[in-house]
Amino acid sequence: MSEIRSAAGRVLVIVVARIGDTLLVTPALRAIGQAFPGGRLVVMAHPKRKAVLEHLPFVGEVKSITKHSARLKGWLGRSRFDIAFVYGADASLVAYALRVARRVYAFDRLGDAIISPRLTSVAPPGALLHAVEERLLLPRAAGIEASDMRLAYRVTPAEQARARDWIARHIGPEAHPLIGIQMFSFPTKSHRDWPVGHFIELMQRTIARYNNSRFVILGDKSARARCAEVLRALPRHVVIAAGRFSLRENAAVIQQLDLYVGVDTGPTHIAGALGVNMVALYHYSYPGRNLAPLAHPGCRIVEHPLTLVPGRHEAGMEQISVDRVWEEARALLEARTQASSP
Repeated sequence: MSEIRSAAGRVLVIVVARIGDTLLVTPALRAIGQAFPGGRLVVMAHPKRKAVLEHLPFVGEVKSITKHSARLKGWLGRSRFDIAFVYGADASLVAYALRVARRVYAFDRLGDAIISPRLTSVAPPGALLHAVEERLLLPRAAGIEASDMRLAYRVTPAEQARARDWIARHIGPEAHPLIGIQMFSFPTKSHRDWPVGHFIELMQRTIARYNNSRFVILGDKSARARCAEVLRALPRHVVIAAGRFSLRENAAVIQQLDLYVGVDTGPTHIAGALGVNMVALYHYSYPGRNLAPLAHPGCRIVEHPLTLVPGRHEAGMEQISVDRVWEEARALLEARTQASSP
């Protein structure tokens, strides 16, 4: 480790992934950034997701890259990095890293597509690991160990102020508790969605116990188009934020919540990175034991029970009962109420 640290001028990490998968790399980024302090860590991420890595104190610079643009980069000049770590199974990203770095670490998922004496191929784990621990295998191959498994995201003071102002104008100070609801994953993973009717019943139970409850419905523009049923059922208690905000604006609103309840998707990883009290619902194909935020005492995981329904090829998320989710949500809300009592 000391030899690597003393030899390295700058280090590059390439992460081309969705929001959640990008955030799952942040404990590895923290470990690498601490090993190479002074702004020597440069991260290249997908242009639509690199915002989640901005303002992290252990990252010196965040740049954009895609598997397509990588083919055109790095052909001129000397190696600009001593070490590069590549997350992703695309040959163009590894080839780019080899053009700009003296030593490259990547998972062994390309076969014989790229062979170089400067490439260290790290075998993917044989057994299922938590996604964070799996991503830490790359820096570990370079002698870098992690002491902090928490996901990382940084909301700026200006973003916090704008989020508080939006909440004050659209929800009001009487809202307590303020609960964020993420009902939908992205379209290609819709099997991870909990039924809208289940969310409505959960909100009704919350209102029955906490009359001043308010709910912020989170998500993208496609989620906004599917929120009509919720708004009809609970018009006085629901504010639709889906489709209104940028990624970073959405994260700033999540930071202001008393509780977050959501399915497995990008904003759920953001809530975990921010340390917000949360109930996260996971499909059996993507179990929470492998994806939920680590070192987060305010996270309650609700796993799919995997009780197969006769005559169906797949057990749906409706098998997660409202009782189960309400039990976890109520426990977190009551703990927060007790903590704030004089």
